Amino acid sequence: MERLKVIIMGAAGRDFHNYNTVYRDNQRYQVVAFTATQIPKIGGRTYPPVLAGKLYPQGIPIHQEDELEDLIEKHQVDEVAFSYSDVTHEYVMHKASIVMAAGADFILLGPKGTCIKSNKPVISICAVRTGVGKSQTTRYVVDVLQNMGKKVVAIRHPMPYGELDQQICQRFANMEDLEKHNCTIEEREEYEPHIQKGVIVYAGVDYAEILKQAEKDADVVIWDGGNNDFPFYQSDLQIVLVDPHRAGHSLTYHPGEANLRMADVVVINKVTTARPEWIATVQKDIATANPKATVVKCNSPITVERPDEVKGKRVLVVEDGPTLTHGEMAYGAGMLAAEQFGAASVVDPRPSAVGSIKQTLEKFPHIERLLPAMGYHDQQLKDLEDTINKVDCDLILLGTPTDLGRIIKINKPSMRVFYELADHSEPTLSDLIKKKFS
Repeated sequence: MERLKVIIMGAAGRDFHNYNTVYRDNQRYQVVAFTATQIPKIGGRTYPPVLAGKLYPQGIPIHQEDELEDLIEKHQVDEVAFSYSDVTHEYVMHKASIVMAAGADFILLGPKGTCIKSNKPVISICAVRTGVGKSQTTRYVVDVLQNMGKKVVAIRHPMPYGELDQQICQRFANMEDLEKHNCTIEEREEYEPHIQKGVIVYAGVDYAEILKQAEKDADVVIWDGGNNDFPFYQSDLQIVLVDPHRAGHSLTYHPGEANLRMADVVVINKVTTARPEWIATVQKDIATANPKATVVKCNSPITVERPDEVKGKRVLVVEDGPTLTHGEMAYGAGMLAAEQFGAASVVDPRPSAVGSIKQTLEKFPHIERLLPAMGYHDQQLKDLEDTINKVDCDLILLGTPTDLGRIIKINKPSMRVFYELADHSEPTLSDLIKKKFS
C-alpha cells in the first residue's frame, strides 16, 4: 500500500508529540517534513533518527512554515496535520485554506489518539490562553498534594528549542540542572519555581519515555500545560483556567475552547483585578460550553520584595515573554505591580531596544511600554541585557517568574515581582483536590 505523505505544522512541542504517538513506526504514513513557527530559530533543524524511528534513518527535516506551500507541491503531500496552539479559530482556518488550495487535506489530531495513559493518577492544568496563571495553579496543586503526604512530579509541556537528541527526556531536580541543559528563559520561568519548592520537573521530546521515568518518582503526576494546549496524558482531573482580562477569548482560540469543553474544573482567575462585566462574560462562556464543570474563583495577589522602594520611581517593567507575544496581553504582573505600589512612571524601552528585542517590539506593537523577557538563544539574551542596560530608569521591575539576574548582568537596581494563586470563594480548588484524591 502506498504510504500517505504528511507534513506536520508545529512550533517544537505538540508537533513532535503528535508524531511520536501517531506517526512514528507507522507504515501507513510517510512524514516528509515538519514546519516551524512562533519560536525564533527552531526551523532548519532535523528531527533526529533516534527520535524519528526505524522508518527514518536520516531523520526528518524541519522547515520554516513559510515554505509550506512549496513543500506540499514538491512532495505531493496528501495530509497536513496542524499541531500548535494559542491561535484564533480564524487563524487555523486560514492555514487550512492555504493547505487545501495547495492540494492537500488539512487535519487536527485530538486527545483520543495522542493522550498517553499513566499508571499513576494524573492532574492536568491547562488554559484557554497563554498567561492565564497555569504555572501558579500548578504550584498551588502541588502544595495541596504534598500537604496530603503525596509524592508529586510535574511534567512540563515541551520547550525543546536546542539539540533534540539531547532533550529526549530531561529531569530537573536542582538549579544546576538548568545550567546542565542550557535552559532558555522560558524554560527557567517554568522550572525554577518548582525546583525551589523541592519538586522534580520532567520535560523534553519523548513524552512516553518521560512518563515512564517520572512515574518512578511520583504518587501523583501533574501535567503542567503550556500555551493553551490540551494534555499529553489522560487526566483523572482536568483543571482549566479562563482569564477575565481577555473576556471573549474562551471560545475563539484553538485548542483553548476544546480544553474548556473537556474541563472537570474551570478556574476563573484574577477576579479581584477584573471588571464585573469581564467576569460575567467568561461565566457565560463556561455555561455555554461546559455547564457540568465545577467553577472555582481565584485571585493572583502580587507582591514585591521591597514595596516602599517602588513608590515615586521611574520603572522599567520586564514581563513574561510568551504572555505578551503570542498571549497578546498588553500588560502583566510587572505592570500591575508598578501601578499597585505607586511607581511615578513606566519607562518606554523601545528607544533603547537593540537587535532581536527591537524586532520583537516591532512585531508586537501592542506591547508598547513593556519589555518581554525574550531569551531563546544566546544572541537574544545579549540583546535583552543590552536593551535593559541602555534604558534610563530608576528601578527595574522583573515580572518574569525566573530570577533574571542569574542569567544576565543588570547595571541598575532591580526587584522581582511575585504572584501565587489564592482562593477567592467556595468551593476552593483545595477542597476539590482533597475530595478527589484523599
